[in-house]
Amino acid sequence: MVPSKDADWRLPYPKLIGRGHRLKRLLTRQAHPPEVERTQEMTDTPKTDKPDIFDTRESEVRGYSRSWPATFAKAYGAKQWGEDGKEFIDFFSGAGALNYGHNNPVVMNPLVEYLQSGAVLHSLDMKTPAKREFLETFQDLILKPRGLDYTVMFPGPTGTNTVEAALKLARKVTGRQHMLSFTNAFHGMTLGSLSVTGNSMKREGAGIPLTNSSKIPYDDYFDGETQDFLWLEKVLEDSGSGVDKPAAVIVETVQGEGGLRAARAEWLRELSKLTKKHDILLIVDDVQAGCGRTGSFFSFEDAGIEPDIVCLSKSISGSGLPMALTLFRPELDVWEAGEHNGTFRGNNPAFVTATAAIKNFWADNTFQNELADTIAALHQRLDSIVEKAEGASIRGRGLLAGLHFEDDEVAGKVAAEAFDNGLLLETSGPKDEVTKIMPPLTISSHDLEQGLDIIEAAVLKFAPAAEPAAV
Repeated sequence: MVPSKDADWRLPYPKLIGRGHRLKRLLTRQAHPPEVERTQEMTDTPKTDKPDIFDTRESEVRGYSRSWPATFAKAYGAKQWGEDGKEFIDFFSGAGALNYGHNNPVVMNPLVEYLQSGAVLHSLDMKTPAKREFLETFQDLILKPRGLDYTVMFPGPTGTNTVEAALKLARKVTGRQHMLSFTNAFHGMTLGSLSVTGNSMKREGAGIPLTNSSKIPYDDYFDGETQDFLWLEKVLEDSGSGVDKPAAVIVETVQGEGGLRAARAEWLRELSKLTKKHDILLIVDDVQAGCGRTGSFFSFEDAGIEPDIVCLSKSISGSGLPMALTLFRPELDVWEAGEHNGTFRGNNPAFVTATAAIKNFWADNTFQNELADTIAALHQRLDSIVEKAEGASIRGRGLLAGLHFEDDEVAGKVAAEAFDNGLLLETSGPKDEVTKIMPPLTISSHDLEQGLDIIEAAVLKFAPAAEPAAV
């Protein structure tokens, strides 16, 4: 089913009950859009000898459009449709920016109402009612119930913006320059973020030396043969080690781009203990793993730690609109007024959708309990697939999961086959050796199973388990 070209996209689904963008709770799972006729525009894409503008005018740096050579025209829930009408189940979720699915009415209706109201859209760091309501909602429904007391900074609208702000603040607070990050980490594409990123291809794009940082082994890097923080503990305690004391350690609890490696809770607790002991700030980059992706709002909740600084972006807006936050303990708020700024940090439409998402999905435990069921269903099915596959294992946590293959070529083949069969699935890891499974948190059980059917068929095509030898 494809939403009609002529459908009223201002209010495409039943209007929410409530005034303005103060909402009453809706059902958390997105239903399918109403069945309508496909339009000629979406079923009869005109054939032409005219060169493709994407090939002739857009930079060679484009990536996803090469892996998925479709022109996407409509989207709703866990699905997208191409101009030719082909339907795709979306296990990509905008690289984690669409945790609540495409065009969820929970966020779209208040957004459309706000856009039509004449309210402020762009405000830098000025006060607006939309910003006030977001801050109050985030404080009351996210921070206070978790016993967290963080100052909220709006650093700019992207993930790398919040990472840059975190690194800059850590250096300002401590007076130290050096940063520690982890093998296979990814933190963004600007220079500071690249300096704490492990991926060699991304780092080489900087064009200059990336200094003032060192990489240390992530959880299970040595396959359990070496005590995880043995080296770090030794050099921090040895005044003759020649290793500068770092300002901070930055870590992802799940390495979304680094192969879906997930840190154990006990490892994160040991890291937190070590940084506290040596007066080093702990930064958790929750840009991709946060906002419910691992099963709780913050990905570090299960470990029972409280980072000094937290980076959020992607799904914090709830809608895919650009927005980012840098959270930190109040005593770390040593900024001078205007010392760190950005033109687009006051994106009021994103504040509106963020507020709506938090009120609907995180006001109580209902959504989180439903999410636990979805996570359990996903991992149960992945267990079944792995049993039938050769050299496959499960990675990740929650709905930030993946299938790792010993044969580095398999994951890419699985993703390409999935696309051909109507599933958007990307790869992860330094050799693209992991298929990355990241559906919307709101996905229906039907769409989840249908997508997993496509994955299983592709895995069994390219990596079937060997038949047992005849006795």
